[in-house]
Formats: sequence, structure tokens, C-alpha cells
Amino acid sequence: MGKDECKTMLDALNKVTACYRHLVSALGSTSDSQNLREELKKTRKKAQELAVANRTKLTALLKDTNTSKDDRAEYERLWVLFSSSMELLEVDMKRSLEIGQDFPLKVPTRHLIQTGMTGSTTTVAARAMSVQNMKYEGDANIDTTDLKELENEIEKVDQMMEEMEMKVQVAPWAVEAKQEAGAELKSTVSVANSSVGVISICEEEPKETIEGETDLMKVFAGIIFTAVLLIAGILGYLVINL
Repeated sequence: MGKDECKTMLDALNKVTACYRHLVSALGSTSDSQNLREELKKTRKKAQELAVANRTKLTALLKDTNTSKDDRAEYERLWVLFSSSMELLEVDMKRSLEIGQDFPLKVPTRHLIQTGMTGSTTTVAARAMSVQNMKYEGDANIDTTDLKELENEIEKVDQMMEEMEMKVQVAPWAVEAKQEAGAELKSTVSVANSSVGVISICEEEPKETIEGETDLMKVFAGIIFTAVLLIAGILGYLVINL
């Protein structure tokens, strides 16, 4: 039960941190808005709540002297995954702070960038929060209050990671992976649910377009060549008769 619960909690954290990274990528773009800033705020707070729960659970299990060798190895592997997820969260929070400072909403200092991202990010935020509809507060001071909160939260995350290293001594290089490198890319996941599948589709579409354009160019070149031959023949005939 302990391992299953830890895996479930870690999966939830990974999902929320992935959604947070997706939302951060929209900052400073034409998709940026006050709703996005609120979505980022709620998503990162959800991630921090899950992080605390993961830390508490895994710390207790790793400190338990009655834990079997196999179970401890699994808990150490989950701890390394958890630490990696926390490092990514901290990086994205710092990135969010920097971009938020460079692109204030209430008093814009520069134009938003056309990055190619369009549409609302509400669906991603709702998925992270596990709700059907997002509710927005409409904070008028989102530029100032939220950035200050974010700075404090970054310090707390950094402090939590330092405490994790002090409380539990797990060497990442000593933990053995359960899968070979790239094993997740070989899994038979449906294209609709796989980001890898989406990428492969995006890569295949230009190939089909290029092939279609090549065929069209061949037809066009053939028409031009035929027209040149006809004109040359007509000119030759006129020259002979004249």
C-alpha cells in the first residue's frame, strides 16, 4: 500500500508540474492574460501542496528501519524522481518570476511576443487543478502581489529541497532504473494520448506537403517545357516558309 500510494501521489505531482511548465511557456506571449497569471498561481500552489505530501510520506518510509531491502530500493527510486520533479518546478517558478517582471500586465513596458501560441490555457489549468471549470478572482494587483508571493515561494521550495537532502541521504547515481533509457518512447501508447505521437504527426505533415509541392512543380515544369517546344516549332515553321 505504501508504494502504490507514493506512486499515485508522485504521478499527481508530475501531472501538475507538467501543466505548470505548459502555462509558463505562454507567459509574455499574445496568450498572456490576467487569467493565465491566476492559473499559474493556483497551479504552483497545488504543486507545492503535493510536494509537501510527497516529502512527508517518502521521508517517513525511508526512515523506517523495518523497511525491506527491495521496498527501500523502490522508495529511493521514487525519491530521486520526486527530487527531479521538484528541481523542474523550482526552475519553472524562477522562469515565471523573470518573465512576469519583464512583462507586467497592468503597466505594460513592452509588447507581447507573437510566439505562435494561441487560444486559452484554461483547459490545462483545469486539468492541473482536477476541476471542470476554473474560477477567477480578478485581482487588480496581480503584477505586484503575485510576484512577491512567487519570490517567497521560490525561497520556500529551495529551503525544502535543502532540508530533503539533509533528512534523507539518497545518492541519485546509486539508484538503479527499472526501465531502459527511452523505454517510454517504445511503449504502445495511442497517438491521441501521447505527446510523442503528436510530435510525430507534426513532423509527418510537412513531409506530405513537400511531396505534394514536388509533384506540382514537376507538372508545372512539364507544361512549360511543352509550351516551349510548341513555340519553337511554330517559329521554325514560319522561318522556313518565309
